[in-house]
Amino acid sequence: MGGCSILLRSSALTCGRAALIPAGRGGSVPRAASALCALRGRGHPLAALPGPPSWPLMGSLPDVLWKGGLKRQHETLAEYHRRFGKIFRMKLGAFDSVHIGAPCLLESLYRRESSCPQRLEIKPWKAYRDYRDEGYGLLILEGKDWQRVRSAFQKKLMKPKEVVKLDNTINEVLEDFMHRIDEICNHNGQMEDVYSEFNKWSFESICLVLYGKRFGLLQQDVEEESLNFIKAVKTMMATFGMMMVTPVELHKGLNTKVWQAHTKAWDDIFKTAKHSIDSRLQRHSANPQEDFLCDIYSGGQLSKKELYATIAELQIAGVETTANSLLWALYNISRNPHVQQKLLQEIQSVLAANESPTAESIKNMPYLKACLKESMRLTPSVPFTTRTIDTEMVLGDYVLPEGTVLMINSYALGCNEEYFNGWTQFKPERWLQKHSINPFSHVPFGIGKRMCIGRRLAELQLHLALCWIIRKYQLVATDDNPVETLHSGILIPSRELPIAFHRRLQLD
Repeated sequence: MGGCSILLRSSALTCGRAALIPAGRGGSVPRAASALCALRGRGHPLAALPGPPSWPLMGSLPDVLWKGGLKRQHETLAEYHRRFGKIFRMKLGAFDSVHIGAPCLLESLYRRESSCPQRLEIKPWKAYRDYRDEGYGLLILEGKDWQRVRSAFQKKLMKPKEVVKLDNTINEVLEDFMHRIDEICNHNGQMEDVYSEFNKWSFESICLVLYGKRFGLLQQDVEEESLNFIKAVKTMMATFGMMMVTPVELHKGLNTKVWQAHTKAWDDIFKTAKHSIDSRLQRHSANPQEDFLCDIYSGGQLSKKELYATIAELQIAGVETTANSLLWALYNISRNPHVQQKLLQEIQSVLAANESPTAESIKNMPYLKACLKESMRLTPSVPFTTRTIDTEMVLGDYVLPEGTVLMINSYALGCNEEYFNGWTQFKPERWLQKHSINPFSHVPFGIGKRMCIGRRLAELQLHLALCWIIRKYQLVATDDNPVETLHSGILIPSRELPIAFHRRLQLD
């Protein structure tokens, strides 16, 4: 391919200490020989990729289960990278994928992507939309339709000057959340179900941004509509995973309980979303530019069905990932008192007593941003993302055919000593050293044109939340071994995450 020389040059510059490239299950090939092979014959075939042992029908599933199961898959994938190199192939049942875990390969992928890169197909979601004649959102749209809808949302969600306008909205929920923490913490400063409480905060926050509506999740008595909405989201997430590994057509054809529950959950989600969105559009019909959501829709680039679907998907995708990212950041900070003290001092130097943080004040808190980056490196909420390549490409000296599913292993990147010296240590300072970290070694929101469109919103939520919490509470780690598991592709801490929230005697 025409870009082969770019790949080889990039690999030589950014891959660090690696002197050998895995050439298959039987051994390794020196870099010079592999480069010559790639130039003359375009690279090794897909079948030559190394990888874990594979059995008929089951693939590598027995090995993954033996190493801790799908819930520990992020650790297993990191181990496979240490064993097989920067790129390997793995089958889980019928699911065949190529895993990449090196900055040079991510950079090469980034530079070769088409104008409309593809993600892994979410078949259960598509099956429901077709069944109910609903629209597709950004997570399942492809091609020019995806580009059109993405463009409509991008002007509000990816432009910093637009996202900063949401800080007051986010602070409104955070102020209530601080009162909620005071109410539910016991005399030791601990919450009974910290995971659930932080999901309520994230849910309430993203819903206020997207729907312009408070659901009352931080109150003692939550309305039935809100509880049903939360229940529907949880049911949908619990059922779609099963239909990703078993044929969704089978579930739909047999009308299984999984399909029934999945369909009912989406029905409830769309019912609430449509009602909330329609009310907002009607309320701001005279001056749509004054409202976040109405301004997006008034541009005329997307249908109302696409608006419904994309907003629902953004809300679902943002809740658990944002809550988990905040929980992991608080836990990592609590285990490092010197980091917490330094962060508190920075916050106090920028904000006056009782002054609410803003998007503008966050600009003057580089250590705060470094703390979040370091937490996302060590414990990324989403430990891997996907691509489905839409054209044949040479990657890591292997020819990957069109349709190959790529897994970008961000967790494996973050725990690699080659890219992060002393990777087990929580050191925010590493992010304050210019040009010390390859940008393609840290991809918690994905890369390229299909990078998470809610990235800037999520970062603003997390930065503001850290300001509020660190300034008000001293975080104390009560255990060094929290349980972490993968659930529907998200790294989830235990519900009893060992953090105590102790009120500081004074805010400044």
